[in-house]
Amino acid sequence: MTEFNLTDALERARAFVEMGGPAMAAIAALSVVTVALILWKIWRLAACGAWSGGSHSAAAIALWTRGAHQAAIDSLTRRRSLRARLVRAAMVAAADPALTDEDAEAETARVARALLARAQAGLRGLELAATIGPLLGLLGTVTGMISAFQALQEAGSHADPATLAGGIWEALLTTAAGMAVAIPAQVALTWFESVLDRLRHDLEDAATRVFVARHSARATCKAAE
Repeated sequence: MTEFNLTDALERARAFVEMGGPAMAAIAALSVVTVALILWKIWRLAACGAWSGGSHSAAAIALWTRGAHQAAIDSLTRRRSLRARLVRAAMVAAADPALTDEDAEAETARVARALLARAQAGLRGLELAATIGPLLGLLGTVTGMISAFQALQEAGSHADPATLAGGIWEALLTTAAGMAVAIPAQVALTWFESVLDRLRHDLEDAATRVFVARHSARATCKAAE
């Protein structure tokens, strides 16, 4: 029973795609790519710790603030989240006596840009899907309408309005299909951008806390002298 239902569903899907012509086939391929890209992006952000909350980074910063610099760095050595990697890079730069404050902050900013660039991978693909989905649908509708009116012209006075109406609604299917692909792509894109905005804020906040603690420690040492 399951095999029969699956076969029947695949057959209906194939007929639906064929009804819309080449544009519908392109939209169907785009929908598969879009779904795969969304799932991959969710997995990638989860692997980068986008929703982890940064508890390990916060604990390491607390150690750093108390002056346990090496312990703070060591606690993040095996962490793979973006927050942990950025915080550790900031601590390593801040602890390097050969680097000035400006150089250490510049190195931390460089690492942050590289991490965020990796986290943003795939967003352009979703943006493209949200843009070209409706355009492909409109292209299919226009070409379908042209074919329908060509058939009407060839039929002359014997044209069947029902046949014309059928050709028109078949052409409009591609517009609906294009929007059905574009809307989830745009929603996912907006969601991912909001997640990355929050992650960017967290990275900036963590790096600032590391360097504020460094400046405070140096100020305390100078005052003691």
